[in-house]
Amino acid sequence: MNIATPRAEAVGSLLQPDELLEARERHAAGELDADGLSAVEDRAVLAAIALQEQVGLDVITDGEMRRTNWADTRHHLTGLEPVPGTRAYPINPTMARIDVEDTARVFPVVVRPIEVRDDHPLGEEYPYLREHATTRTKYTMAAPSYHRRYWSDDLSTSAYPTCEEFLVAVRDWLHGVAARLVEQGCTYLQLDAPNYGSLCDPDTRAFHAAAGRDVEAVIRFDAALDSSVFEDLDVTRAVHICRGNLPGGTWHSSGGYGAIAGGLFPDLVVDEVLLEYDSARAGDFSPLALLDDEVTAVLGLLTTKDAHLEERSTVEARVAEAEKIRNLDKLAISTQCGFASAANAPMSVDQQRAKLQLVADVAHRIWD
Repeated sequence: MNIATPRAEAVGSLLQPDELLEARERHAAGELDADGLSAVEDRAVLAAIALQEQVGLDVITDGEMRRTNWADTRHHLTGLEPVPGTRAYPINPTMARIDVEDTARVFPVVVRPIEVRDDHPLGEEYPYLREHATTRTKYTMAAPSYHRRYWSDDLSTSAYPTCEEFLVAVRDWLHGVAARLVEQGCTYLQLDAPNYGSLCDPDTRAFHAAAGRDVEAVIRFDAALDSSVFEDLDVTRAVHICRGNLPGGTWHSSGGYGAIAGGLFPDLVVDEVLLEYDSARAGDFSPLALLDDEVTAVLGLLTTKDAHLEERSTVEARVAEAEKIRNLDKLAISTQCGFASAANAPMSVDQQRAKLQLVADVAHRIWD
């Protein structure tokens, strides 16, 4: 796609205002109708657009203001049900132990062949963003590979013979969504894939090895699967490899990207890979060398897990460090993750603005 490479962007979600959170509660309680909730969401989206355009980001989202969670698959598909049991691909071994020990705990599992809900199609909120933004826009959605989280070896085989066949069905659905978004004018699609981040963690890798799973084969399959979402579409193709933004601004996985880069980076057929480099647990920049020469590495250098504002000089020094591995023309910067991936991050709207402003200021200083 012949569009200038964005150098400054946010990953996806922004802090959701109190008015929106309260409206959602009132709607759930039957005190506010769907039109009333939609009006509040509209105002939140317009404010999100204004914020991102004012600070000078190169590509913006609607702040994911119409979502209660970054991965809202269950709102769009049938066939997933909350049931007790154990996940084959948990976030990490700690969560796996909780599943075993807490028999009352339930989580969404694919138990029937998936079907798309006609009353709530994924991507339906995009046209409002497209209509009101003057800056380039992007749409974010959970990668097909992320949906391993919904697979149980004990409970899901009545729906699909294998997890991979389930993932292909999810891919087919998301490819159709992507095609519709492109028809509506979307020029940038981002797949969010924290499952890869989980596999950076040595404890998680050991968990899968003990279960007899070939982690490298899983990574290769998932890379090809995710890439195929963009097949035959004229769009900027991006994957965000997340390390987790849990409630309270915590994370779920440690370990450098080097653990997955050899099997993942060469097989991702995308234009951008967004990586989280806000802490030492992400490792160094050496894995960037394994990306295809045409891929832009978007460095998530400003954390969304806490409120402190990074020093401009530190951010610029980190870009210079990455430039030793990868040409500056194939680098960009962003925040590390969304500000409200699962719940609002522990910071104020002013602190959020300061982080977004710093992303834009540093990017324009380096690349303009």
